[in-house]
Amino acid sequence: MVKNSIKRMRHYLSASVAISLSVALSGCGGQASTNTDVASVDVTTPVEDWVMVWNDEFDSASIDASKWSYEVNCDGGGNNEQQCYTDSAENSFIADGNLNIVALPAEEGAEKPYTSARLITQYKADFKYGRFEMRAKLPQGQGSWPAFWMLPTDSVYGGWPKSGEIDIMEAVNLKVTDSEGNEEAYIHGTLHYGQEWPNNSSSGKAALLPDGTNPADDFHTYAIEWQEGEIRWYVDDYLYATQMKSEVRYLSTGASQGLIHRGWFAEYFDIITGELETHWDSAPFDQDFFMILNLAVGGDWPSNVNDTGIDASAFENGQSYEVDYVRVFECASDPVTGKGCETIRNGYKVEASDDNPTGALVLGKAPNPPAPVVPGAATPITIFADGENPEWPLWDCCAGSTPTIETDDAEHGAVAEFSVLGSPDTVQGFYSRDAGTPFDASAMLATGTISFEMKVVAPPADGTPWIFKVEAGDATSNTGDIPLNASQEGLDPVTGEWQTYTFDLVTLADAGLDISAIDVIMIFPAWGAGAGAVYRVDNLEISEPSISYPELVLFEDTMNAEWPLWDCCAGSVPTEEMDDEEHGVVAEFSVLGSPDTVQGFFGRDNGSFDASALLTEGVIQFEMKVVTAPADGTPWILKLEADGNTSNTGDIPLNTSNEGLDPVTGEWQTYTFDLLTLSDAGLDISAIDVVMVFPAWGAGAGAVYRIDNARIYNPNADSGGATGPRLVAFSDAANPEWPLWDCCAGSTPTVETDDADHGAVAEFSVLGSPDTVQGFYSRDTGTPFDASALLANGTISFEMKVVTPPADGTPWIFKVEAGNATSNTGDIPLNASQEGLDPVTGEWQTYTFDLITLLDAGLDISAIDVIMIFPAWGAGAGAVYRVDNVIIGNPGDTGSGNDAALTLYENATNPEWPLWDCCAGSTPTEQTDDAEHGSVAEFSVLGSPDTVQGFYSRDVGTPFNAESIISGTFSFDMKIVTAPADGTPWILKIEAGGATSNTGDLNLNTSNEGAEPVPGEWQTYTFDMLTLLDAGLDISAIDVVMIFPAWGAGAGAVYRIDNAVFKP
Repeated sequence: MVKNSIKRMRHYLSASVAISLSVALSGCGGQASTNTDVASVDVTTPVEDWVMVWNDEFDSASIDASKWSYEVNCDGGGNNEQQCYTDSAENSFIADGNLNIVALPAEEGAEKPYTSARLITQYKADFKYGRFEMRAKLPQGQGSWPAFWMLPTDSVYGGWPKSGEIDIMEAVNLKVTDSEGNEEAYIHGTLHYGQEWPNNSSSGKAALLPDGTNPADDFHTYAIEWQEGEIRWYVDDYLYATQMKSEVRYLSTGASQGLIHRGWFAEYFDIITGELETHWDSAPFDQDFFMILNLAVGGDWPSNVNDTGIDASAFENGQSYEVDYVRVFECASDPVTGKGCETIRNGYKVEASDDNPTGALVLGKAPNPPAPVVPGAATPITIFADGENPEWPLWDCCAGSTPTIETDDAEHGAVAEFSVLGSPDTVQGFYSRDAGTPFDASAMLATGTISFEMKVVAPPADGTPWIFKVEAGDATSNTGDIPLNASQEGLDPVTGEWQTYTFDLVTLADAGLDISAIDVIMIFPAWGAGAGAVYRVDNLEISEPSISYPELVLFEDTMNAEWPLWDCCAGSVPTEEMDDEEHGVVAEFSVLGSPDTVQGFFGRDNGSFDASALLTEGVIQFEMKVVTAPADGTPWILKLEADGNTSNTGDIPLNTSNEGLDPVTGEWQTYTFDLLTLSDAGLDISAIDVVMVFPAWGAGAGAVYRIDNARIYNPNADSGGATGPRLVAFSDAANPEWPLWDCCAGSTPTVETDDADHGAVAEFSVLGSPDTVQGFYSRDTGTPFDASALLANGTISFEMKVVTPPADGTPWIFKVEAGNATSNTGDIPLNASQEGLDPVTGEWQTYTFDLITLLDAGLDISAIDVIMIFPAWGAGAGAVYRVDNVIIGNPGDTGSGNDAALTLYENATNPEWPLWDCCAGSTPTEQTDDAEHGSVAEFSVLGSPDTVQGFYSRDVGTPFNAESIISGTFSFDMKIVTAPADGTPWILKIEAGGATSNTGDLNLNTSNEGAEPVPGEWQTYTFDMLTLLDAGLDISAIDVVMIFPAWGAGAGAVYRIDNAVFKP
């Protein structure tokens, strides 16, 4: 065997279930960037630019001490491994040109039951970037764990894994068979990085060899190619995994806006500022690393999979890890970055999916960068509402009293109580100078207020003025004494009555207050005159009306002069034309000259539009009608550019809009695209300056089309709808994406029926080991919940009732994790909630936690994936408890807005959901029924019975996203006027996503009511959203609702529908 040849030939391998090997590898050389045409590479050509710089062919008599050192210890590798590593020749030696690492039973009485070897190259062969390759035959048996891996030579970013770990190859328990006779045969390639253990992160991929080959049966080659910002894994020269550094999306303003690619990340202390920082760059994989060869026995991984434990018989005569060679290659074209020698294939930077089964890209665990502060927006502050803000404690300036928190009426609950029972020479209120930071209300100046409620319990002397005063900047500015009756409400206090007082910030600023540094708020009877006064304060906050979102109207009945109609390249002049009564004046574009053009709206000469504040909820939406179509099959395109075309979306087909529609000549249709989708496509949404809608470049000859109602806006802004994203983890039913979960004790949480107020609730029991946590877990079945848009006001709230308590004094804990455990809140006692309550056995209680508090505790709120509520670890034995209404959202957001409820018909047709006959040509009508129902929808099967009827949004509306009401229902009232033939089933069927999913035919008698229709009687039918989801419906894109007598059997039927509603 020629082992030291620098030229290594690429070759084909046969197909595998796990990794498709039908595409050959290709090598590119001579450039620092990768521009390889994978399809045209001659795979028989050797790769010239990889130059071998270090190798060990293991053809000497003994292990080369100039290349390898032994680790000698019984530490268990930090993984509870069951071997001691030795330098004994029994555990590592060279024979027949191979290095042998052998795991053997230890002598009786030894510290560990097995011995083995671990060889390292630290300080003898340390490298940054290159190709690292091993040819080896792996050991087998339950408990075996061979590895070829790398650790940092100097841990410059901190302890493991902050400075990184590269696992080139690992395998566990090879050839162990399961109950069906399947052999364990996977090899794994992994990176470890991120925060300090135990909040560390890892990402990687497993692979199988082709044709059922097992790595323990013969020699195979395992390698990585590591360059700046990218690492690729190979088995027998087939690239099966790629990982890359994270890439942050930056706006033209310089602010970050999420991630273009989620890869690895690093967290370390800045050497200058001393601050702990997150970095989305090549770190920690930008330092020297050394190689490790070892064979572990048992440990946390192998001992907990396959047959579990260690099979002593597998090691009775030793298990050998045989290594033919280890080689290191440097990329000669660019040794500094390692770029230019990439051995790649099609799909190596594509994530595996049904459409790309051979995709190799592995997504990492990097958290999102901090969201930019939206210009003009400010975060409100609650100084007191049902509990004390610890940064704004209750305060008596000068008389020595101690304000207290008392319970008032049911509406107010816990309130702040102040008493002037000592000297009347005092002021009282809320004081942040010692415990908090000044509050900057500058961004609220135009519309912001300070408001509170107050009730006088015992009044001071008649005629005593009541005063409001605010100070800032450590008393360098203040408002002076402002009478309470100078508030917006103009009221004097009335003993025993709660009253609200509101003061505009602009008024306070005019009175002399520096609103950028508010640090004391005082409410008191006038100095020296308040003796004997007792009064209560609640709901004190500095806030402003709901956020005013930016909006850009490109065209609506007339042209926006700053965004004129535009033909890029063919010289036509778009015009304004009169269309139908509904649309009036519209924009008309014509491709009558050269088809090499794009058309739309051009704002670049007048500036740009900043849509940053719309990212999470905003859309671009327009209506379009094709007057004269281009050639058949011509794609219709949307494209946006920003910042002088430094970024754009690329060409986006119109049929990928939320509606999923192709243009139909002569028909107006609506197209909606989420700004988040456009941002992900590469658009800098902070500087949009061109919007294009056009038939594909070069193919649109002869097209004439019209556009109306084109705008970029937040559809939820003024709809009275949802105030932000919302997650219901449990409310009357389990959310299938957030199932009930017991971490570690093997119990199965259940759904039980509680009282009339709560209905179905989640029940958890600590009846096995008390070493567990329980709650709601989305990692396996859902996607992380991004609560970034809720940061200012959002909360996590739930209700809990203890059925059977644990031992007295056991703390009850709330904990939230995110990013696959890369961040968490730590253990938070339930009594640290806004309500400040301890659980009481047999009583339902509400617990609310501000998201901003959870963020400060260390949680990445952009990727919440586990919510835990439990008695303290190890102390909860015997506890049984119930949880309901687990919600992440803004207070007061019931989820009943644009994305939370939909009325199809209630006294009138919803124009975006018109009445519809699929196939028989009838025209459903609106009729007047009885006094209770009024106007109703009437459907008739008077022509062909081969039809379905109902409500259809595909042509004129947008799909309805019901994810936020997953615990809700769809209900309607129906009355049969004329019945079809006896025994004809009545059906509900709902479709979504342009008919890509549906419920199938659901018999109306399977509704919650279980009723059969009765001619002449109104009846209600209710179906749970969870039932519709389980039946196969994608509830995020509902676009057709059908209610009808069974296909082909409904001849002569006439029926009416009213109050058809999706609701929480």
